[in-house]
Amino acid sequence: MKQDNKTAAKGFKNSFGLNLLAIVALCVAMYFVFFTMLGQITGHGDEIKVPNIIGKTMKDGVLQLNKIGFDVDIDSSYDPEQKPYIILGQQPSVGEIVKPGRTIFLTINKAEPPKTPMPNLTGLSFRSAVMILKSSKLTLGDTSFKPDIAQGAILDQLFNGKTIRAGQMIPQGSRISLVIGDGLGNTEFDVPDIVGMSYAEAVAMLAASNLHFTAIASDNITDTANAIVYRQVPSSFNELGNSNRLREGDELGFYYKQNPSPEELQHGPELGSPVDSSMKK
Repeated sequence: MKQDNKTAAKGFKNSFGLNLLAIVALCVAMYFVFFTMLGQITGHGDEIKVPNIIGKTMKDGVLQLNKIGFDVDIDSSYDPEQKPYIILGQQPSVGEIVKPGRTIFLTINKAEPPKTPMPNLTGLSFRSAVMILKSSKLTLGDTSFKPDIAQGAILDQLFNGKTIRAGQMIPQGSRISLVIGDGLGNTEFDVPDIVGMSYAEAVAMLAASNLHFTAIASDNITDTANAIVYRQVPSSFNELGNSNRLREGDELGFYYKQNPSPEELQHGPELGSPVDSSMKK
């Protein structure tokens, strides 16, 4: 009986040893097979250089990437100097080595520009105005110069030929024209006589002479354009009867009312009145 037990125990040990040996051999074999196949599983050695597709259309760029084996993810931005649907950027960048199946992130130029608030450029230097236009994704249009004591400063900002107020929403890429102060003119000329003219005529004459103006209404105006100028400061002639002189960019003030009397047209408002003193230079 004891002999049988010993024989059975010995047989069990031999069987366990063989099984353990088989398991170890199987593990070793699987280890080598795994690392042999790892290169194929991970695509090791199958690497691709990212092509340069910046500047291509979205359609052509996506088609090229898909043919190589890349996935594509698309975002958008806006550049006023580029055509719609042009590829502006890519990530990973050009020339990087990546594996097939990698996602390439593209930035596409929008077809419709987003809106941006018009900045306030009045009073700024030309250089500062250009920098702010660029940061607001607006384009510098025409520049013109106007005689003004504020030499080099922005006097007006124009969109489609009309003054545009700060804060107004306009499309990015819009062209903004600037009117720049050119200092006072060097040539003096006689002060124009605008007494008796309508408000509209007086303003047109002063604009043609490149003069700034301050206008003060002396009564309730019902029709501004046809109201009559009855005094100006400075007047056309001084106390000695000589012509007063101005330069381009200087300022002239005038008073107007709807229906001034002949006496008012001849003498203007009473001297020393608050209105008169506000015009003194």
